[in-house]
Amino acid sequence: MSRSDGVSEAHRRYLAQRRRRQLAIFATQVLLAAVLLVLWEAGARERWVNPFIVSQPTRIWEQIVRMAAAGELWVHLGATVWRTMAGFGLATGLGLLVASLLWWSPFWARVVDPYLVVLNSVPKISLGPLFIVWLGTNVRAVLAMAVAIAVVVTIVMLYTAFRETDPNKILLLRSFGATRWQVFTKVVLPGAVPTLLAAVKVNIGLAWVGTIMGEFLVSGAGLGYLIIYGGQVFNLTLVMSSIVLLLIASTIVYLLVDWTEKYIARQRGRA
Repeated sequence: MSRSDGVSEAHRRYLAQRRRRQLAIFATQVLLAAVLLVLWEAGARERWVNPFIVSQPTRIWEQIVRMAAAGELWVHLGATVWRTMAGFGLATGLGLLVASLLWWSPFWARVVDPYLVVLNSVPKISLGPLFIVWLGTNVRAVLAMAVAIAVVVTIVMLYTAFRETDPNKILLLRSFGATRWQVFTKVVLPGAVPTLLAAVKVNIGLAWVGTIMGEFLVSGAGLGYLIIYGGQVFNLTLVMSSIVLLLIASTIVYLLVDWTEKYIARQRGRA
């Protein structure tokens, strides 16, 4: 040991090498994005590509600044983020509840299984007109679209994880007289936490898709609305600006979810 903290020199070198590799990956990612932006801007200025169709980074930046100065940016961005997070929370909670009930009752699990397969295969955009008729042209229809896209995947993923719980652990608890609720809370649900975290990461992406699709159909505010409106008036810079904002917002939310997943994994590893 080289120091009193008990960490070997070889381990220190390994950690330093891993940090350098992570830094190199991040630097390469930033450089690649910068090169793409420069090529995009140069291509639009030199007319290698049609700037009316693909716009260009400087125009997009100017559009975003104008929207922020007018107060429109926060209205549309806030509407989309709020709807996405609400749809994400509803889909995750409902999916967890239904998957738990299916594990609890194998009979109903077998009854519902073909319906889940059918629902998962149906293009959810086809349900849009029904949501509009049932719920009206309001935020409820947008949330319904986000939930419809994400909830079935959550149910399938979590129920599969519940079924794959080690039967020996369940048998051990039952041999000590554990109730079904105790088996679920002590073994089945904790064992499915990695799958739950994976479902959360999938859900956040699906919730963005559902929200934007819902805003395409019924909303008067949000990034999806701006994309549709920009296309209708042939303002492709507005369309590209909305897409860029959507990319930034979705990336930030995904990174927060990813950080939360890693934090929970570290806490479970210390337990």
